[in-house]
Amino acid sequence: MERKLGTFYGVSVGPGDPELMTLKALRCIRQCPVLAAPRTAEGRMLALEIAEGTADLAGKTILPLQFAMSRDPAVLRASHEAAAAEVRAYLDAGCDVAMLNLGDVSVYATYGYLEDILKAEGYSTQRIAGVPSFCAAAARLGQSLTGGMEQPLTIAPGCHAEEILDGPGAKVLMKTGRQLPETLSALEKRGLLARSAMVCSCGLPNERVYPMLEGAVLPPQTDYFTTILVKE
Repeated sequence: MERKLGTFYGVSVGPGDPELMTLKALRCIRQCPVLAAPRTAEGRMLALEIAEGTADLAGKTILPLQFAMSRDPAVLRASHEAAAAEVRAYLDAGCDVAMLNLGDVSVYATYGYLEDILKAEGYSTQRIAGVPSFCAAAARLGQSLTGGMEQPLTIAPGCHAEEILDGPGAKVLMKTGRQLPETLSALEKRGLLARSAMVCSCGLPNERVYPMLEGAVLPPQTDYFTTILVKE
């Protein structure tokens, strides 16, 4: 008899506010017996904390996944392979696994690396979309991301600010915390501070909102989940 393998789900939990989780994400979390979540070096699992804000996780098996914070491709690959192996053990036992992801699972999400590994081995995978951080930040600021149907929108990590700021349209700079001084310098050099806003940890208890960066009193460094929106 052919054994039944579990399905690997990538579940978007949104940027921070549990109320921004979708009904589909909630249903998947309730149905999956195993919940996998990235864990920081300090032991925190933020995606799991968000899910706990709206779902009863009693009786669930929690699988913490440790990912290397490195730019070395070999180190990253080894980290992803190790995490995939942990997930694979549950899939082989016939258990569905929901990996919880901040924001949307298709935007700079670690799930994709594990999905590629497991899909290549014949496992079934499925993505569940969610609210990305930059959409939540725009809503928090009460502004549109784009000014019209013809305006481009460029989304990039903050470390690529110099590469995209001279292009047309509005810009979204994600995960800018570590590069904040360099990003602010790039904006100032182009006279864009008055057209830029920033939201740190959108929807989380430590959220901070800066509707305009020109003249704002900013910390020298912000947390990892910092999003800057630049109007055209």
